[in-house]
Amino acid sequence: MTTLSLRRLNRTLLHRQQLDVRSSASVVEAVRRRVAVQAQEPNWVHVGMWARLEGFASGDLEAAVEGRALVRGPLLRGTQHLTAAADHAWLRPTVQPVLDRLVRSAYYAEHVGDLDPAVLVAAAREVLGDRTVRRRDLGAALAERFPGRKGAVMAAAVEALTPVVHGPATSAFGSWWSRRGIEVTTAEAWLGEPVGEPDVPTLVRRYLAGFGPAGVMDLQTWCGLTRLRAVVDGMRDELRVLRGPDGAELLDLPDAPLADEEAPAPVRFLPMFDDAVLGHRDRTRILPEAVRREVMPGWSMVRATVLVDGFVAATWELAEGRVVVRPLRPLTPGEEEDVRAEGAAAAAFVGAEPAVRLT
Repeated sequence: MTTLSLRRLNRTLLHRQQLDVRSSASVVEAVRRRVAVQAQEPNWVHVGMWARLEGFASGDLEAAVEGRALVRGPLLRGTQHLTAAADHAWLRPTVQPVLDRLVRSAYYAEHVGDLDPAVLVAAAREVLGDRTVRRRDLGAALAERFPGRKGAVMAAAVEALTPVVHGPATSAFGSWWSRRGIEVTTAEAWLGEPVGEPDVPTLVRRYLAGFGPAGVMDLQTWCGLTRLRAVVDGMRDELRVLRGPDGAELLDLPDAPLADEEAPAPVRFLPMFDDAVLGHRDRTRILPEAVRREVMPGWSMVRATVLVDGFVAATWELAEGRVVVRPLRPLTPGEEEDVRAEGAAAAAFVGAEPAVRLT
């Protein structure tokens, strides 16, 4: 049984996440490679694509959403994600238990807890029909139907309880949608077909293709589902078993590439909530434990990061129109030069001043 070093795990993740060499793939292909892309903050999605795709322009992503090849809505871990329209039909029902669990949380208890979910969904679908409606207007209509309850909470619950997607403005660079409000519609109205059936085995295969080798707990952390070990065990005949640097079992597709641990790893500026950082329970293959609290300080925050030699070595942000980098470990002169160069490229992409400040 092959045992993988930490560096080999790191280089393999970079390769599968298109972070070793920028790819010529389309934006839809790049999203499919990651199954679904964290899209809680719309602008940062564009940064993540820029880090991975050669010649990427924001218009590429916006056109894919306008053309309905990509859709945005609640998916993995109950948070907003972009996914390919072709994948939404099976992915949404597969992660539905996560979304059902979300509606049972304390946030929803007062205004939704005693409502029959089927009744709430039926009322919402009457409002939506085949149209695209502002979320606030959906909430207002539901508040009229169910007096004494917050419309915004009920509208959010509806998005979790039934397949709903967001209008294209929610994926535009510049976040201008926030001034108009999020627009929602049913997935079947937007895509022209109903959602399909859950397909956990496909979820496992697709996850391993983009994030493997990985363990069952890594898979569960990434998608939010639980009790997947029995499903994975039933698939063992079609999977490869490896060992991580700590001896833990890792699973992978039999023909998935394993990178050379000495493969080059150029500096990359990753967005907040990047999937490469969030894709495992054990994140040490890209996020050293010594800096984890700086990157993930709590309150569901995951800061934008800078990869140096493949691992998170700094955080970064836009402040007063400039790219500001905060190293989490000492950088060599050569590393600092590379960080400044890639930071200047990131600044050009987001329209910031070209000079990069290291603090």
